[in-house]
Amino acid sequence: MQKTAPPRPRATHLAEPMVSLGGLLRDWLPRQRWFAGKDRPVAELALLSMTELFPGCLHLLVHTGHGPVPAPGGTPPAGDCYQLLLTVRERPAPHLGRALVGRVREGPLAGRTVYDALHDPRTAQLLLERLRHPGTAGPLRFERDPARPVPAGLAPRLLDAEQSNSSLVYGDEFILKLFRRIQPGVNPDLEVPGALARQGCDRVPAPVAWLRTTRPYEATLGVLQPFLHDADDGWTLALAALGRGDDFTAEAHALGRATADVHLALASAFPAAPAGENTRTAAAMSERLTAAAHCVPALGPHVAGLRGAFAALAGCDSGPPDQRVHGDLHLGQVLRAGRDWFVIDFEGEPSRPLSERRSAHSPVRDIAGMLRSFDYAARQRRPWRPEWALRCREAYCAGYASRAGWDPRAQHGLLRAYETDRAVYEVLYEARHRPDWLPVPMAAIERLAVRGD
Repeated sequence: MQKTAPPRPRATHLAEPMVSLGGLLRDWLPRQRWFAGKDRPVAELALLSMTELFPGCLHLLVHTGHGPVPAPGGTPPAGDCYQLLLTVRERPAPHLGRALVGRVREGPLAGRTVYDALHDPRTAQLLLERLRHPGTAGPLRFERDPARPVPAGLAPRLLDAEQSNSSLVYGDEFILKLFRRIQPGVNPDLEVPGALARQGCDRVPAPVAWLRTTRPYEATLGVLQPFLHDADDGWTLALAALGRGDDFTAEAHALGRATADVHLALASAFPAAPAGENTRTAAAMSERLTAAAHCVPALGPHVAGLRGAFAALAGCDSGPPDQRVHGDLHLGQVLRAGRDWFVIDFEGEPSRPLSERRSAHSPVRDIAGMLRSFDYAARQRRPWRPEWALRCREAYCAGYASRAGWDPRAQHGLLRAYETDRAVYEVLYEARHRPDWLPVPMAAIERLAVRGD
């Protein structure tokens, strides 16, 4: 006997499905790696948009936090918007046990069992088919580059790595990143690689297809790109070198050259901007420090010293012109295939507003992120090898200077301020998501607060 699909909820009555799903999602969301509100309960939950992609699979945009639910096209409320794909089954599916959201007890979906659909191979394959054939589904828009065909029948697998989003790999040929935390506007991870592809920059995989929504506002939901299956990420390579007791300076030098290549292409792809006003930049950094210290008391004793790095920035040379940058560059955001380095994940720091992530910044911001990443890697081994990180730092900056025409090491005050700002961000991130890692950025905080290096 053929099973019937769950009833299609009426999009005009968005409150009805939440009778079934609201309680489950309030419990399930805080347990997800990509949920930003782990330090507070879900006090408010509302459904912004729901579309049945195909029988048994619901696409949802839900709002958590404070503030009224926006009207279509209205101003986003305070709080967060998350993208969910849910599989609704009449009977439990044991093979989807890890993806269980819960069993519905009331409302229009009563008696059904709900799962995170990205763990369901059937759903993942149908999602790829949607991207292969551009079209619409309610407010959802599936689009692709007609010059880049995508074959059918590619087997999907969900990446298990800790991420602020979710990624599906198809046949080791393509990777689909689905953004979990949604903000209005074009996501930089679609905008920037597309612009760099038009510049002929081959250091960044170009978008092949993408998913966006028009309700409750225009926003990017996901991007499909080529998957570099034979590549290793920089973090894995760095830890392997440390484990063997090997030097990493040749790799760091090449990575510095690759970073400069991307920065040069970004400067050509997007409108030029004058160098940032250091006083305003220092004030913004100081505000972020104040907010972080309020959340992480361990920062308190170091606040005065850290403010010194920001105060010194106001008197520094403004450095290179501001431009579009990566925004969250570290060893996990770069891949090496053969002898070539590639840069991925241009979304920027997900906790920051999309408008900020799409604006121009000093390229020193990216450089500071990578230098902090070398320190993170060095501290994964015992005993700690500070000289390894220092050699990588020098090699990376030298490689960058060989392509960019200016040396980051000559911008000492600027570099120290951006490294300090990055370390403050790391402290807040680790305190919220990985408390066991908090000593790593705190060690940098202690150094940066005391000495001018």
